[in-house]
Amino acid sequence: MILQVFVNEAGGLTIMGYALSICVLAACVIAGLALADRDGRESASTRRLAYCAMAMALAYVTSFIKVFKLPYGGSVTLLSMLFIVLVANWYGVRTGVLVGFAYGILQFLQEPYFLSLFQVCCDYVLAFAALGLAGLLRGRKNGLLYGYILAVLARGFFHSLGGYLYWMDYMPDNFPKSLTAVYPIVYNYSYLLAEGVITVVLLKVPAVEQALDRIRKNAIQERKSVRMPD
Repeated sequence: MILQVFVNEAGGLTIMGYALSICVLAACVIAGLALADRDGRESASTRRLAYCAMAMALAYVTSFIKVFKLPYGGSVTLLSMLFIVLVANWYGVRTGVLVGFAYGILQFLQEPYFLSLFQVCCDYVLAFAALGLAGLLRGRKNGLLYGYILAVLARGFFHSLGGYLYWMDYMPDNFPKSLTAVYPIVYNYSYLLAEGVITVVLLKVPAVEQALDRIRKNAIQERKSVRMPD
């Protein structure tokens, strides 16, 4: 099968699989930059690209720092989701979803496991792209906080969907049989909400809140400064 060229017997990627994934990532980034804000209302400025690149890099690095790791995938990381949410809060849903999409592919490269194309979408691509939905609440009072909560819930939805479709056989024998129907939800939201609580507490620290608000205002000012004339 052609698939065996890209995926090994253990569900990981072969060298060709990594090469294809990197090419897809590069193509998505290039396409996103080319298509983003075609109406001219916002320019993909150098500063904006730098913010997005730094946020994705920080998210990727902190995803390796695991406070707690579950046996069948999923972990509480050092606030890795927050950096993608920040991009969505600064630049909106479109940019947030694009950056989250690219970050999801990086996560797949970091810990690849392939059962089917839709499984990869649920566990990696759609789950992390969903973090960009935090941009829906930008501009509102406590928009970053509520946007982050929305992003965590949205990511958990796709992980749980993948759990129902592909991972029910991994349910531990000691898990209550009466709760079998909610196992993927309990499993995935256990680590997502744990990291979410830690992040929310951090976001409410006055010094952190003020620092992030200054960065947000700088991003908004930069956005206005590159707006095309009517």
